[in-house]
Amino acid sequence: MNHRIGAHLSTSGGYTKALESIVKKDGNCLQIFSSSPRTWADSTISPEDIALFVEMKKNAEINPVYFHACYLINCADVHEVGQKSVKSLIFELQLAHKLGIRGSIVHTGSFKDSAPALDNYLEIRSTPHYQSLLSNIKSILKETPEDTSVILENAGNRKIGRTIDQLANILEDLNDDRVKVCLDTCHLHAAGYDLNTQEHFEGFIDLFDKQIGLSKLELVHMNDSRDPLGALRDRHDNIGEGHVGIDVFRNFLNHPKTRHLPFIIETPGFDDTGPDKKNIDILKDLIES
Repeated sequence: MNHRIGAHLSTSGGYTKALESIVKKDGNCLQIFSSSPRTWADSTISPEDIALFVEMKKNAEINPVYFHACYLINCADVHEVGQKSVKSLIFELQLAHKLGIRGSIVHTGSFKDSAPALDNYLEIRSTPHYQSLLSNIKSILKETPEDTSVILENAGNRKIGRTIDQLANILEDLNDDRVKVCLDTCHLHAAGYDLNTQEHFEGFIDLFDKQIGLSKLELVHMNDSRDPLGALRDRHDNIGEGHVGIDVFRNFLNHPKTRHLPFIIETPGFDDTGPDKKNIDILKDLIES
């Protein structure tokens, strides 16, 4: 089969620059920000540039493409940030529809200073922040095109969605086919999931399928980690340079239940200029014929 391997790349100079860049890196799928990830400003892309992006994406066979929501998003916030998060994601998913982009990958947010015990779901469920998370995502889904998805990414720190249990509960409470999951290998490692052995990986895949359903798994972020297992620190490293273990990447790429997924790198790059061809090539070399 033809694996889908790509990267999160800069759109400096326009969205089509990211398409040109992933082609040069020999990738065939892509992740981008719709605008600056550190401000609330919406993208100002013109209709002409939208048409050019759609044409270039088709001709270069770069598919799928995803947005990653900006860093300020926190749908669990009960005040202004939550409201701005809804507005931002509605705009982004409406734009995704025009561009033929699959959806937006979103961190599930945090409780800030009023965090309950994150392993106590009943306690989490009763908080205003959790109810805000659900209601805000429902509002986003209601106001956006049916062919776009809200893709929740597992957390690698002390935020919501660190465990498969937590993600499963969120998806169950939302009960919407348009809500998907993105797994990040660095975040799984940070949360204490050791997927290096075939036995551990099989157990994890079975757990995910039982609690969430593999049909909900949209893509995998392939990132190594600078920190040891269970550190609850989200610091990415290049593939094979960190603590995750090369077999984790090999398992995802070759397992019959995951090998069809898009794999996106968010690595620092071997020259520290961001996700690069060398990281993509390392992943390709792990694919078994």
